[in-house]
Amino acid sequence: MSDDYTGADLFVDTLEQYGVEHVFGNPGTTELPVMEALSHSDLEYVLGLQEDIAVGMAAGYAQTRRYHAHHDPSVNPVGVVNLHITPGLAHGTGNIFNAEFSGAPLVVTAGNHELDFRHEEPLLDGDLEQLVDQFCKDSAEVTDIDALPLLLRRAMRTALTPPTGPVFLGLPVDVMLEETDDDPLQLGEIPDAGAGDPTQIDRAADQLVEADEPVLVLGDHVARAGRDAVEAAVDLAEASGARVHGEILASEANFPTDHEQWVSFVGTGENIAKMLMDTDTIAFVGCSTHTTLLKHESPLLDEDTTAIHVTPDAHELGKNYHVDAGVLGDPGRVMTQLAEKLEDRLDEETRQERVDNVVNTKEMLAGTMQQLGEDPTPEGDTRASKADLVDTMSEVLDVENTHIVDEGVTSKFALLTRYELQPESFVATKGGGLGYGLPASVGAALAEEMTDDPRDVIGYIGDGSYLYYPNSMYTAAALDLDLTVVVPDNRNYRILKDNTLEMMGGTEEDYEFVGMDFDPHVDIPKNAESHGARGQLVETPEEIAPALEAALDADGPDVLDILVHD
Repeated sequence: MSDDYTGADLFVDTLEQYGVEHVFGNPGTTELPVMEALSHSDLEYVLGLQEDIAVGMAAGYAQTRRYHAHHDPSVNPVGVVNLHITPGLAHGTGNIFNAEFSGAPLVVTAGNHELDFRHEEPLLDGDLEQLVDQFCKDSAEVTDIDALPLLLRRAMRTALTPPTGPVFLGLPVDVMLEETDDDPLQLGEIPDAGAGDPTQIDRAADQLVEADEPVLVLGDHVARAGRDAVEAAVDLAEASGARVHGEILASEANFPTDHEQWVSFVGTGENIAKMLMDTDTIAFVGCSTHTTLLKHESPLLDEDTTAIHVTPDAHELGKNYHVDAGVLGDPGRVMTQLAEKLEDRLDEETRQERVDNVVNTKEMLAGTMQQLGEDPTPEGDTRASKADLVDTMSEVLDVENTHIVDEGVTSKFALLTRYELQPESFVATKGGGLGYGLPASVGAALAEEMTDDPRDVIGYIGDGSYLYYPNSMYTAAALDLDLTVVVPDNRNYRILKDNTLEMMGGTEEDYEFVGMDFDPHVDIPKNAESHGARGQLVETPEEIAPALEAALDADGPDVLDILVHD
């Protein structure tokens, strides 16, 4: 061992100076200099048993710590994850992809071969930047020890600056072992996306005043901007009298769903999306995934509809829909200004008429929305419905003190239509790639454990999703995290069957559904126990509440495998 101060030491010291407390990863030989430096630091290394698990944990941690940072500016919410050269980084790309869609602020690093050895094309060699650049805000490799402080600061600032997301940094072995007398560079303050163009804000306010039936579609950039932004969305809704929806595939709570002007999330199908957006004036605020799951045959938004866009991401302005007023800026700051202008410009009588119309519309749509989350129980079937499961969760859980991480896929609709989502209490898989939710729930539980008053963390993970990375529970057990994983288990890939019918028509009797059933099924409780967690099979609706209450009361991780009918 050497007493020299190396690039790896500088890397670790910089993370500590920037307020990072955990490094997630799965190590390999090219990461050994960093692992040795970590052993002499105050950083806690969080081992995942596969690289994509490590990325998912770091992302769920970062999404949850961002909520904490909204209340405590000293918190650096970035998730740092260190992976192993080409195959390890390739393993992690699934959840780097999901983290990109989720806007999780991540600094992803990977070791690499020495710079003067790569011409021999050694084992595990590959182009790391090319592998992940398409999923990252920026990517680079440290090819000179003197560039390390600058590139690390740049990576951290890029990940944290809105729109937030993953950044990649390659760390060659020889650079990490090289001696240096450099010091960490100051990180500096991270700005928000700004107050927006006053002219465009004024135009948007006029358009909302002149509207007959304004609709507000809120996306996940709202929640990412902070609780103040969600409160600004409430202020704007009330000042404008607008009907409020969540964007298609929203993965955070951008508006309290118990508010009288909240109607629903916009569904993933063409018909319901067009129906909910059939209006004269619509404001898309903070949207990032607002299009249907499958190809739509006609435009979702009428060209005659006045369209307002508010976003911190320039790429989203006019991406899929025309723009009559476009504001690039922080969603909360922009909505606050719009609400103030509408308070002055819109008379109370008009505002109340609009709210009354929203309430009437909400009542008319209630049945349709409820059907999205309900599956009638087949005669003689003793398993719970997804609605039974969510209704029981609503009764047992303390909504104000529970943080839900969702990858329920087809069970998601029951959650979205029957559970009252509150700000900073909900994150879900955004990118659509399975295998994010379970490790993300482990990361979220670790993040909650760092607070003075930790909330209960519930991983709401479909059986298909759970089976991607069941060994995520090893980390939860090793860290003795208070985490309850609820698995709505219908023992098949229901989403693929539904999409088959949507894409190709017909009825279920017309298809064999190759590769879509788990037969024989995996014993999820035993699997959980093999990784150090408690596991329990829940076979009837009556068993759900006592099982959930017992899991919440117990210390450490629990997995409840709850059978639900299809």
